[in-house]
Amino acid sequence: MNNGIFLFDVPENEPILDYAPGSKEREEVVAELERLSNQEIEIPLIIGGKEIRTGKTDKVVMPHKHSHVLATYHQATEKEVNLAIDASLKAKQKWEDISYLERSSIMLRAAELLSKKYRSLIVASTMLGQDKSVFQAEIDAACETIDYLRYNIYFASQIYNEQPKSEFGQFNRMEYRALEGFVFTVTPFNFTAIASNLNMAVTLMGNTTVWKPATTSLLSSYYLMKIFKEAGLPDGVINFVPGPGSVIGNIVLKHKDLGGIHFTGSNATFNSLWRGVSQNLTNYVSYPKLVGETGGKDFIFVHQSANPIEVATAIVRGAFEYQGQKCSAASRSYIPKSLWGEVKKNLQEQVSRITVGGVEDFSNFMNAVIDEKSFDNIMQYIDIAKNTDDCEIITGGTGDKSVGYFIQPTILKTTNPDFTTMKEEIFGPVMTIYVYDDKDYIKTLNICDQTSPYALTGSIFSNDKYAMIQACKVLRYAAGNFYINDKPSGAMVGLQPFGGARGSGTNDKAGGSLNLLRWVSPRTIKETFIPATDFRYPYMEEE
Repeated sequence: MNNGIFLFDVPENEPILDYAPGSKEREEVVAELERLSNQEIEIPLIIGGKEIRTGKTDKVVMPHKHSHVLATYHQATEKEVNLAIDASLKAKQKWEDISYLERSSIMLRAAELLSKKYRSLIVASTMLGQDKSVFQAEIDAACETIDYLRYNIYFASQIYNEQPKSEFGQFNRMEYRALEGFVFTVTPFNFTAIASNLNMAVTLMGNTTVWKPATTSLLSSYYLMKIFKEAGLPDGVINFVPGPGSVIGNIVLKHKDLGGIHFTGSNATFNSLWRGVSQNLTNYVSYPKLVGETGGKDFIFVHQSANPIEVATAIVRGAFEYQGQKCSAASRSYIPKSLWGEVKKNLQEQVSRITVGGVEDFSNFMNAVIDEKSFDNIMQYIDIAKNTDDCEIITGGTGDKSVGYFIQPTILKTTNPDFTTMKEEIFGPVMTIYVYDDKDYIKTLNICDQTSPYALTGSIFSNDKYAMIQACKVLRYAAGNFYINDKPSGAMVGLQPFGGARGSGTNDKAGGSLNLLRWVSPRTIKETFIPATDFRYPYMEEE
């Protein structure tokens, strides 16, 4: 057994490839897009390392061309969910006992496979299945996934090396045990990196998982699972279980050995899982640890000292990259009246140059939203804005789902800071702007803080240091990730650990050590070298 003491160095973030015309990476991803588009694969469940086909199937389609089927996938029934739990518990007996160095080597190998051998595959599958542009897929499916894998072993080494002081006559140490039982991981459609990290962060610390991937990201999730296996992940450590959330959740939440839930998704779903856990507390061996990142109503707040072009660019990128389907996407802005004219002109000019279409055309800045349900929900909010005197449409306001789920980049201006689209999460390419009187800066900061139930990301644009500091104070709890003179999205692993509070989740900061700490159950061990032989203490002696 390797008894070396390792403290991993801080890793470098994975370099972002630019996919410029004529580049090798562009040629490789174009070829992979063509290959994946010209085949229809079958996606099984993977439980205890074995592929399982239930016969209960559904389709994976391209959001930008929903008539095009990419895969047929099998869905879990109650039988397979129980098999996955059993496989997870069985695998844990060996997995938690091996050195974290051996677990780390699997993570490092997976990172290398993604960086070199399978980069074009994971980027292309994310593009086609989740409708990301090549750049959005690169920074997510390749770079961020790799960064999580490499940074987490560095954070883990720091955790394991944090030990208590020992005084003379005793030896104290901290054992960072895995949780008792299995961890239920529920991953979203919008980030391949999150699908990876919700499982691999947990397993790095010695746990095993039952993984319910989003049905709208199954193509990239399936390839991730195969890459994990090739990297040497033992059978049963992660169990890949696509299927209805109600079927899977109902069994998982009632199981006595549920050790935790690692979740990213909607606020409503996380609340439902939390209620389910609370209703079963007396059944569990240990209290399950609940870690969730949910919704956001992320803001850009502008002071009169800001640069209008910089503000407009941040709004366009922050609101419309990946069609506004990031938890961190900007969806409401507060702009002073003195700047509104210039900001509006720059917004309209920049949006007029945005093209919306399929991911195969690299000139498109925006692609399709994920599915018909999402399309209909977003258009419903746009229709609300069209039918009220509180709003005017500055750009966009239209959509077409006949071929793909396309919505034009939409900017609304409202006279009501409490308007529906200023408060509720839309998760699409819709930005609502409230124009305030310059003299009402502090008053409007307070409105921003109190308008939404969420607190994920936000930003302040200001070239006045005192105004910026005021914004930081007033908006202290309005965002878990706060940006100064930048869009409120694009957090990088190791640089800006990510997460928010209030209705946005438990703020356990993925991309940092705080998240990993949630997946251990520490045990303090005190060893005394010469035990006492008399119960009496000195104060009891006679004078």
